[in-house]
Amino acid sequence: MQKILDFLNFNFTIGSSISFTVQSFLIILIVFVFTSYFLKLIRRIVSRTLSEQAKYTFQSIFSFINYFVYVIVILLTFDNIGLDVTAVFAASAALLVGVGLALQTFIQDIISGVFIIADQTVHIGDIIQLDGQVGKVENIKLRTTRAVTIDNKVLIIPNHKFLTSILYNWTENGTLTTEYIQVGVAYGSDLDLVKKLLVDLTSSFPEILKNPKPYVVFNDFGDNALDLKLAITLNNSFAAERLKSRIRFKIYEVFKAHNIDIPFPQRTVWINQVEPHSND
Repeated sequence: MQKILDFLNFNFTIGSSISFTVQSFLIILIVFVFTSYFLKLIRRIVSRTLSEQAKYTFQSIFSFINYFVYVIVILLTFDNIGLDVTAVFAASAALLVGVGLALQTFIQDIISGVFIIADQTVHIGDIIQLDGQVGKVENIKLRTTRAVTIDNKVLIIPNHKFLTSILYNWTENGTLTTEYIQVGVAYGSDLDLVKKLLVDLTSSFPEILKNPKPYVVFNDFGDNALDLKLAITLNNSFAAERLKSRIRFKIYEVFKAHNIDIPFPQRTVWINQVEPHSND
């Protein structure tokens, strides 16, 4: 028994100001394990009463809170077993400063992730546009957000980007979006016929909603054409680009059948011919 007590009271010294016993180390380990088990128990109990979306939000924020709980519990344990916490901080001050600078962006991402989850800026399933990239949000973590692009590529977005860049949330006001297909017709074209053809051809695409009804906007008098826009409403804007490509093929086919010209830019080049000078 005495040997066990002697082993537990064996003193380890680090430097001139930090010392601890085997017993102190075991106490810290037991407290750490108990804290981990207690936090997992709380997470399981609370998660049972939440919906799937609320459960995901709670777990993300709770993971962030875990770090603070562990730090507080360990510091309190150090203080109660007689370990000089001030000496520990003093001995590792330079290391903590270096680590803090290195993890500056990492911490910024985590704090941004908490803000995103808390204020519901972005939800899973939202279609977002950030820095010219468009993607559908698959999951939101504390440090990064994962989104999938139209061509099935994965975007890993650091969360601080949502706070420092302009974010377009295509589905913030619902899944219905208005899309536009631009087309130019030659001057002198029958615009009433053009308008009718554009609206009628939308019936060939079941993805286009009938209400609100598609319509045509006379956008401007262009340099070489009358600029028009066909406006359509979709329930899945994530698939808009492929659909608009199919509509353009259809527009070209219909216009060709009705002899409606889609002009191209034209330029007149004047060449001044200079007669050679006589040597006489």
